[in-house]
Amino acid sequence: QAPLVESVGGSVQDGGSLRLSCVVSISYYSSRCVGWFRQASGKEREGLAVIQSNGTTTYVDAVKGRFTISRANAKNTLYLEMHSLKPEDTAMYVCAAAELSISWCGTNERDFRYWGQGTQVTVSS
Repeated sequence: QAPLVESVGGSVQDGGSLRLSCVVSISYYSSRCVGWFRQASGKEREGLAVIQSNGTTTYVDAVKGRFTISRANAKNTLYLEMHSLKPEDTAMYVCAAAELSISWCGTNERDFRYWGQGTQVTVSS
């Protein structure tokens, strides 16, 4: 079983909403920082939101106020609630988990050790 598995993404209209989930099959999930990233075609991967083991969240400006990251430790699951989606949000969305040694993570991918395979989100105008 892959260590991180995202739910199926989808296609929505401009202004629509989607909720992504990611099941994390790594030990001590509740003690790890986890996050969401995305990569649009022809662009570099960018961090979107992270959530620390204590529940503190951090968002990049591009998604602040529109996206919400959350975690359900009892289910080993990470979520990304997305609202007011725009065509520029179209990308492959990937969840990631940090090593236990990382006590505090940012939205830079260097803080993350384990990665999902990604799920496509398409927003049409």
